[in-house]
Amino acid sequence: MARLEELGQVGAIAGGGCARLALSDADRAGRDLVVSWMRDLGLVVTVDAIGNVFGTRAGREDRPPVLCGSHIDTVATGGIYDGNLGVLAGLEVMEVLAEAGVVTRRPLTVAFFTDEEGARFAPDMLGSSVFVGGMALETAHDIVGIDGARLGTELERIGYLGSVPCPGLVPYAYVELHIEQGPVLEAHGDDIGAVTGVQGISWQEITVLGQSNHAGTTPIAYRHDAGYVAAATSVFLRGLARELGGDQVATVGRATLHPDLVNVIPGRAVFTVDLRNTDEAVLVEAEARLTEELTRLAAEEDVSIERRVLARFTPVEFDQKVVEMVEATATLLGHRVRRLPSGAGHDAQMLARVCPAGMIFVPSAGGISHNPAEYTSPEALLAGADVLLHVLVGLAEEPDGARQGRRRHGTDEGAGGVGASDAPDETTGHPR
Repeated sequence: MARLEELGQVGAIAGGGCARLALSDADRAGRDLVVSWMRDLGLVVTVDAIGNVFGTRAGREDRPPVLCGSHIDTVATGGIYDGNLGVLAGLEVMEVLAEAGVVTRRPLTVAFFTDEEGARFAPDMLGSSVFVGGMALETAHDIVGIDGARLGTELERIGYLGSVPCPGLVPYAYVELHIEQGPVLEAHGDDIGAVTGVQGISWQEITVLGQSNHAGTTPIAYRHDAGYVAAATSVFLRGLARELGGDQVATVGRATLHPDLVNVIPGRAVFTVDLRNTDEAVLVEAEARLTEELTRLAAEEDVSIERRVLARFTPVEFDQKVVEMVEATATLLGHRVRRLPSGAGHDAQMLARVCPAGMIFVPSAGGISHNPAEYTSPEALLAGADVLLHVLVGLAEEPDGARQGRRRHGTDEGAGGVGASDAPDETTGHPR
């Protein structure tokens, strides 16, 4: 709790939240603080070429590590738990094991990944995607943020352009503790979520080009109203989500109109669409239905429409054995457990491409997240950290052949932990 509250003061905003957009000055300060805690715990700290940071505790044997963690960047109006919990609970696990004199068979590594939120540099889960080879490092470095900054330049500016290559070494397994960011656990009175997978995500930016004109003198039949098309699309998406049902959600999260004047018909509208579903086939159907509706609206209003894909991730199923281990561990510790999918994207879905992965959820009060009012009780945080501790130790002590991890072509499962190098202490990329 002390670490969560202290990190929450870095980039603090009104209402008890914080704003640490990726690779900003506040993010640098947060990174420095967490790295200092890693070093205080005697962890070997490494930083890779996309700025992902790893703190490794040696095991009894020189093997691929069991990895945990999350992210410490936030949205502009974030709370103090999202992402931070997984990283700082990982540090707590390291400290508890050290105090108990326990050395696990496999090394344990806690990580925080760069730009998980995608709030400054799209897409989200960027650092973990580069780590597993899902995005080329050069492509990531050249991404331009919402403020015009280049990602690679900002990494260097804040001192976290590390020298460890990407993609990184494949861990034995990955487990991420996170707040649910939704209302399900609280609504059912459950303590722990054994997360089965992550919804597929489709992000698009849509630009509608119409004609600006006088709001009073232009009859409806003669308008080419970009604002109307944006609003009609938003209403259509709500109806589509209800029609498809199940896990389908749809959101217009950002919209701008030009010239943005009370008495002028908008000539241009730019808005985003966020579609998510646990079923890839249904998600594809939602995308197709959106395309049909935009085509219809373009003809009806005689406007042109341009579309740009911001992110597209297929649904991910977590490793069944990891899900079962989380469920069994939580039950053994006396907690009420529910299996559920994640509605939000997480670094775990990227790690699932290369190794057995899973997640542990704890309840979010009121289902609120990405909001300064985000809250999870200390008792719930403790319960999640306890489950994380036992799951990590269980994985670290597993005999050989207990599970079959997935390895990227051409990677080396060599020793030294994730992101290891010949001189790990010299590769932090930090001027200190």
